[in-house]
Amino acid sequence: MVADRYLAGLEVYRVGGAVRDALLGWPVTDVDWVVVGATPEAMQERGFKPVGVDFPVFLHPDTHEEFALARTERKSGHGYTGFEVHASPAVTLEQDLERRDLTINAMARGADGSLVDPFNGQADLAARVLRHVSPAFVEDPLRVLRVARFLARYAGHGFVIADETRALMRQLVDSGELAHLVAERVWAETEKALGESWPEHYFTALDDCGALAELMPQLAHEGPSLAETLARLQRLPEDIDHLDVVAWRWARLVEHLGAPARRQLAESLRLPRRVSRLADQVAETRGLMHAPGALDGQRTMTWLERIDAWRQGEVVASLIDLVSLEDAELAEELALAWRLATQILPQRLVEEGFKGKALGDELRRRRRRAIDDALGRAPRHAR
Repeated sequence: MVADRYLAGLEVYRVGGAVRDALLGWPVTDVDWVVVGATPEAMQERGFKPVGVDFPVFLHPDTHEEFALARTERKSGHGYTGFEVHASPAVTLEQDLERRDLTINAMARGADGSLVDPFNGQADLAARVLRHVSPAFVEDPLRVLRVARFLARYAGHGFVIADETRALMRQLVDSGELAHLVAERVWAETEKALGESWPEHYFTALDDCGALAELMPQLAHEGPSLAETLARLQRLPEDIDHLDVVAWRWARLVEHLGAPARRQLAESLRLPRRVSRLADQVAETRGLMHAPGALDGQRTMTWLERIDAWRQGEVVASLIDLVSLEDAELAEELALAWRLATQILPQRLVEEGFKGKALGDELRRRRRRAIDDALGRAPRHAR
């Protein structure tokens, strides 16, 4: 730690993910700090700005990094918020680390570089095991989702969940505590998991302990096998922005669900509109791909209207690319139909004198004719 006049005389440790990732040899992006033996008043006297709502956290006067006072937690109610927090100069570093979820997240680095590892997190890192710190794991239902999310991050490196931790995850599910998780927190963890390298492991871990049936029953009970559903998560259009990966993976996850089930799930998780909208568009595209018979103008026009192609044209190319993953010939037909349809511009019809409802009707008629022409030229086939 670089000499810092604001921290002089304080017992400060780097903790959590920064220590874990450094030991793994991974880039460290977020750093958490814990201060042992200090009071809120002492921190403010040094110029730190208090920002914590539920427990004492302070912003460094210059770097604006967050420094939390060492604390303990005691279960006092249901859910992940049902805790009483105790922070005082008497709380030790080991007590602070003991309240954490996994041993690999319960390590600290001192100012002298020494590793503080009271729960053998370094050994579990080497053994590639995700293991709970203490029996208090079962007090926080959010930890079921967090462990599953860490598996989505590390499974490809050989990590597994310890058998005893899996047992505690099932115990948490059986206790009914998951019912006290608010939708926003469930989606926040799911969103993070969908952005990890191996998101399918998040859902298999939740399914294994029974949490998937509690939180996302539509995925647990409807459609093909979960394994078949999860196989789609890595099959995405090539041209999407990396920021859209989460939305596309979610869309692929739920594309087989009927509209009522898909919307019910979106509402229960309070999904962002952009995520649920893309899921609807991908589901419509799946319906087009799997419909029997040869592609025709009416089906193509209906598909374009249902995905709101005329107002959200930027998504059409990605949806056609998605089709190409299963049916290259169909994708070629759709690409030609879309290209010719977009050449029919409203402004030209306005110049011809069309307006109002007549303009909309004529625009749709000519676009449909362009699509029919495209399919007439394309090598059509039945599916």
